[in-house]
Amino acid sequence: MASKATRPAASNGEIARELWTSINEGDFSVVDKYVSEDYVEHDPNAPEEIRGREGFRQNIEQYFAAFPDMEMTIEDLIEEDDKVVTRWSGTGTHKGELLGIAPTDKPISVTGLEIERYEDGMLVEAWSSFDALGLMRQLGAIPDEMGA
Repeated sequence: MASKATRPAASNGEIARELWTSINEGDFSVVDKYVSEDYVEHDPNAPEEIRGREGFRQNIEQYFAAFPDMEMTIEDLIEEDDKVVTRWSGTGTHKGELLGIAPTDKPISVTGLEIERYEDGMLVEAWSSFDALGLMRQLGAIPDEMGA
């Protein structure tokens, strides 16, 4: 009797790619599928750690509300053991409020890096960094040139 073939589990890199591709397409339902309730994000740009699935969702949604035409691109993805590293870029137009900054209709372009840790197919922890200074300069929130 032939055994029933099972599909191999997706790798952490495949999960990361599906998560971010779906979010980029406006499908936030993948957050429930792939982000742990115990998620913790360490981001030097944030005033405190982002915690939980709902914290993850709120953080992402604030950027997509501010930049409704945002296009995120994974430039590089490296997977090893329980970690996935992505180098990404994003573009969009500032159409909604972001961190108290009124819409400017200015186009933006940012880059960032993220190291994610997965357990049993769920994103549980991330270390994020993106060019927040460059973003604020592009929005006119701080001057392009810093005086000495």
